[in-house]
Amino acid sequence: MKVQAKNLVTDVPAAGPESALAHFESRFTRETDCWDVHAALELDEPGFVLLDVRSREGFESGHVKGALNIPHWQLTAKRLEAYSPETLFVVYCAGPHCNGAARGAIRLARLGRPVKEMIGGATGWVDEGFTLVRGPEQGS
Repeated sequence: MKVQAKNLVTDVPAAGPESALAHFESRFTRETDCWDVHAALELDEPGFVLLDVRSREGFESGHVKGALNIPHWQLTAKRLEAYSPETLFVVYCAGPHCNGAARGAIRLARLGRPVKEMIGGATGWVDEGFTLVRGPEQGS
C-alpha cells in the first residue's frame, strides 16, 4: 500500500483565475526584469533612470552601464531635485539575496516618485549573459 505524503503544493488551493490575473498583472506595475531593462537601454530614450542603490564600493565592483549610483540610504528629495516628479526610477542592488532595491524603492515611493525594481539585480544581469562595467563611471 502506497502512503500519501503531505503535498505542500496542492494543500493550499490555487487562487481563482480572476485573483491570479490581478496579482500577476499588478507585479508589472512594480517590477521589471533584466531583459526588459537591457532592451530599453538600447533605445535613444529608455523612459526611466536606472539607479544602482548599493554602496559606492558595490557599484564600482560592477554595475549596469548607464546606471547612476545613489545608495538607498542617500535617496532624498534634495538628491532628486534635478528630476521631474514624473520621472520613473528603476532600482537594483546586488541580487535576489539583497534587499537594497526594496529599501530604495520604499524611499522613492515615500518621496512620491514612480519606481520599479529590476528583479535579479546585478546577479540577474550577469545570469542573463549581460556584462557589468567596473569603476566609478555613472550614466547620465
